[in-house]
Amino acid sequence: MNDDAMSVTFDGASALFTQGGFEPAVSLLHVGGPVVAILIVMSVTALTIILLKLWQFSSLQLGSTQFVDGALAHWQAGRNGAALALLKSSPNPVARVMAIAINGCGQLGAAESTVREEAARVASAELEKLRSHLRGLELIGTLSPLLGLLGTVLGMITAFQQLQAAGSRVDPSALSGGIWEALLTTAVGLAVAIPTVAVLSALERAVERTQHRMEDALTRVFTIGLALSETGDEAKPESGTETLPTPAVLVTEQV
Repeated sequence: MNDDAMSVTFDGASALFTQGGFEPAVSLLHVGGPVVAILIVMSVTALTIILLKLWQFSSLQLGSTQFVDGALAHWQAGRNGAALALLKSSPNPVARVMAIAINGCGQLGAAESTVREEAARVASAELEKLRSHLRGLELIGTLSPLLGLLGTVLGMITAFQQLQAAGSRVDPSALSGGIWEALLTTAVGLAVAIPTVAVLSALERAVERTQHRMEDALTRVFTIGLALSETGDEAKPESGTETLPTPAVLVTEQV
């Protein structure tokens, strides 16, 4: 490649870089210095985590819990196989916890305390997966404004050093320019922290809601006999289906 071709290539790249929307970012980095560079990296990291968590929550269908009532209806009627099939068709972690309880009490005939302990272990593991990377968002939301404040303090120190060096020949425009450049880092830090904290709060609320649904569904599995006694109805299994004991009956028989 000759010198003229190289010159055309570099000129074209420079024009693309300045005209393609990168010039404001470069100017921001130049004015804000390394603090703004760190904040930009943190904002990209936060955005990546947010997109990852949104994809995870969407793939697990956390907002869909229609399977709970259907599985409990099968469990009441003694159709354990149908209940487990319905629960296994859902990727929701609530469905997995319910499947552990129904399979343990209905088909394996394990003691209720043992089943509860295993279901609690699985629920804890599922919730830990949902909480993964949230601590990173919390850290970014906490450190971003502090880093912005640090950049502002450093910028103010530099501005007043220049003011002192100027002596009697003080230029007010230079001082005001140094101050707004110093305040820029605080603005960037807040711009990173505010949306990060807002999204973090929404994600944490989704995890808390899932935990509540797990506890509620698990309790309903183990107290199905109490619910029947309160309504005065007895669940009648379909013809040809063997009636399996409820968790309370299992515990009484084993004692």
